[in-house]
Amino acid sequence: MGEFKQGDIVGRKSYNSDVFFKVIDLFRGADGSKQAYLKGLHLRLFANAPVDDLVRIEPGVLAKHLMEQTKRNNEHMNRIFSRRVREREIILGRAVQGDRSNEENQGKIDGFDIPGTVLHIDGDKDYLELCLTTYKQLSIPANGYCIDEDKQPVMVEDLLKKHSPDLLVLTGHDGFIKGKADFKDINNYHSSRFFVEAIKAARRYEKSRDDLVIFAGACQSHYEAILAAGANFASSPQRVLIHAYDPVFVVEKIAYTSIYDSISIRDIIAGTVTGFEGIGGMETRGKYRMGIPKSPY
Repeated sequence: MGEFKQGDIVGRKSYNSDVFFKVIDLFRGADGSKQAYLKGLHLRLFANAPVDDLVRIEPGVLAKHLMEQTKRNNEHMNRIFSRRVREREIILGRAVQGDRSNEENQGKIDGFDIPGTVLHIDGDKDYLELCLTTYKQLSIPANGYCIDEDKQPVMVEDLLKKHSPDLLVLTGHDGFIKGKADFKDINNYHSSRFFVEAIKAARRYEKSRDDLVIFAGACQSHYEAILAAGANFASSPQRVLIHAYDPVFVVEKIAYTSIYDSISIRDIIAGTVTGFEGIGGMETRGKYRMGIPKSPY
């Protein structure tokens, strides 16, 4: 099989290769053993592992995994577009209800969409690019920046001033530190304290949870502390791994729900890959506005 190298896709023997990783770096441990620094292929997870514990994922197995991920993502996208069609008809009907000025054109009036805008700050370039591509496919205006988790608290306010978004996403990598036992201690997490400080900085810019909706967190993040800092939605209630696309699917529902409507938390979480074990939050109003009529020009 040869030596492992950066970029190889691997699994961990001790975990029956339940998660596929990309090798980010190789180094010597304190005891002189060969170690690998790993990043989840689709899950927002960093991990260290002895090279002896790694197994290279065969091309055929990897291809099947990628196809399954693509199929799963497409199913989510199709459900989103179907839901939007239904909801748009309701909103349009509400907008023109009672208009008798031009009855012959009733049913022909169309509107235009003004979804909520997004500022997405991510600690991982690959995940950010995946999310930005998905925002584009979902017609959500979004600006994205790759910023290390520990730098996010310093930079978030200037980026909020620059873009004035409706929704802010703060994510990257996190995890409960191996060997620790107290899940309530935020110092036992890799990045949760940085997300908390970034949220506090964002809330100094905009206090209202309605005017600026915030999603924050990554795999196994300190859910309670992130919500307490001012986020509307966060990971991870059960300290589980979350999917790279989970923040996008949360944001999409908010960006395309009318400003007149509060959003069912159940509906938001049901639209994610991970579900209630990985994502939670509080009642939040939508950010979508419809304009009518649509100009022919």
